Amino acid sequence: MNASTKTPPDQTRLTAPPEANKPSRLRRLRPFLLLALLVGSGLTANWWFKVGRHMESTDNAYVQGDIVLLGPRIEGDVAAILVTDNQRVEEGQPLIRLEDRDWLARRDAAAAALAQAEAGIATIRAQIGQQQAQIASADAQVTQAEAERIRATADASRYGTLAQSGFGSRENADRTLADRRKAEASVTAAQASAAAARAALPVLEGQLATAGGRRSEAAAQLALAESNLAYTVIRAPFSGIVGNRSGQQGAHVRPGQNLIAVAPPPERQWVVANFKETQLHRMRPGQPVHITVDVGGHELHGHVESVAPATGALFSLLPPENATGNFTKIVQRVPVRIALDAGQDASLLRPGLSVEAEVDMRADPAAPRGLLGAAAATLGLR
Repeated sequence: MNASTKTPPDQTRLTAPPEANKPSRLRRLRPFLLLALLVGSGLTANWWFKVGRHMESTDNAYVQGDIVLLGPRIEGDVAAILVTDNQRVEEGQPLIRLEDRDWLARRDAAAAALAQAEAGIATIRAQIGQQQAQIASADAQVTQAEAERIRATADASRYGTLAQSGFGSRENADRTLADRRKAEASVTAAQASAAAARAALPVLEGQLATAGGRRSEAAAQLALAESNLAYTVIRAPFSGIVGNRSGQQGAHVRPGQNLIAVAPPPERQWVVANFKETQLHRMRPGQPVHITVDVGGHELHGHVESVAPATGALFSLLPPENATGNFTKIVQRVPVRIALDAGQDASLLRPGLSVEAEVDMRADPAAPRGLLGAAAATLGLR
């Protein structure tokens, strides 16, 4: 019975488990694994020393742009909506038109008032010319009266001498004396007329100045009426894309009411990345930035344009006051404005989109960024 249960020696060697050979295989692969580990560690350390430690990145970054909310500057009814939602528009393109009948009437009334003021100025100027002619006529009459007085005085003196010597009649002497007195009175009257004519001239000149003021006021009213008439058409302040249209045709609108918004095109957008304060010690304007847009992982390039003058917390509605109560130190973030480089496809950008920004602070930003590229540059192969 015991003899029947024994296993032959040859059968024992044939049924030995294959796992007995594994330690020898691992022992042969161990040097290669250690070599690969050392090479990988060296490449990683080289990349960190050459590239990684000079990179600062954040996912707290967003696309920004100057979005303008447009509204009427005058009161009126919406006559027509000239654009559709999400339509690209050019600078100065009409977007919304208001009813303009009342403003046309006001413009015409202001133009009529200006024409009336200009006519009044023309009338007063004509009166001034007429008055100057009257002054010249009065001066001529004074001259004529003076000449007549001189003649009458000479006649009175001559006939008086003749009457005294007995060669002339007393009647002629009395007549010439009366003529002399009338001539003197005529001189006085002519001088008074000339003075009155001159006194009327400043009055007319004052009326001309008043009329000039009325014309200036009428011109200002006309300019205001023309501006209000122009405000009946709401135009795009710059080239961009319209959206958020709340105005409806026929609605009555008032100044300050938001009717439509214009967002800037991609070429006028930028990125605001909120970096931690511990990441800013080597960050300078002009450093290149690698931007990854969350929409499809689209990659863009830009550069640091400026750093905000204060942390984002201080620009909030309720800035923190750390001088009261218990204090817990929190790492602050500072907004960094990143400008997009020209000549790249940024059609997917929209204000408010999330992006990831990585600032390259190396002395040579054109050096390779990859793991193998950094190793090749270290070995002098590039």
